[in-house]
Amino acid sequence: MAIKFLAEDDRPREKFLQKGKSSLSDSELLAIIMGSGNKDENAVELARKILNSVDNSWHQLSLLSVKDLMKFKGIGATKAISIISALEIGRRRAVQEIPEKVIIGNSHDAYAVLRNQLSDLRTEEFWAIFLNNSNKVIHVSQLTQGGISQSIVDVRTLYKAALDHFSTGIIIAHNHPSGSLKPSREDINITKKIKEAGNTLSIQLLDHIIVTQDSYFSFSDAGLL
Repeated sequence: MAIKFLAEDDRPREKFLQKGKSSLSDSELLAIIMGSGNKDENAVELARKILNSVDNSWHQLSLLSVKDLMKFKGIGATKAISIISALEIGRRRAVQEIPEKVIIGNSHDAYAVLRNQLSDLRTEEFWAIFLNNSNKVIHVSQLTQGGISQSIVDVRTLYKAALDHFSTGIIIAHNHPSGSLKPSREDINITKKIKEAGNTLSIQLLDHIIVTQDSYFSFSDAGLL
């Protein structure tokens, strides 16, 4: 449904869904938190009035009490608490320490990331490390779980995940429960397919790691990429 056909109070939500959170103004974000306006003003208009009263400062708004917010027509205790709670979440997020992302500089770094997940399994699993353009780890995930001898990955599934995480590089890995570090013909073929697909999407395959209980094999180190 087009935004213009929606009730006034529903339009910011629809805009969020159609264009994303960054497209919303401050008043539209606040309107979503409030949910509705009053009989004279829709949610966006009421939100704009509230923000204007604090010079459009989220910091100043966070200093208002429930009673302060309830002075605005259409703001009851429930809405006031919702506004204050949302601002408190923002405050706590701001003061949390952002953990430093792991940087992958070589095959051993990649092995260290996945060793605990893959070294002691009785069946094969296929995992991927997604990296940004500084080789910092964005995301790590299991893609498939197979039998004793092989775990086949869907190349489309792999690159959909890479695109979802806006990664520019990937490292793939799987384990050999048998303990053999020698890549199979299937391992070599799937690596080739993944590399070719990545070239098309400008997402670089940096390595393929085979993990055993106490060691690993790197396609990159072996010159197989």
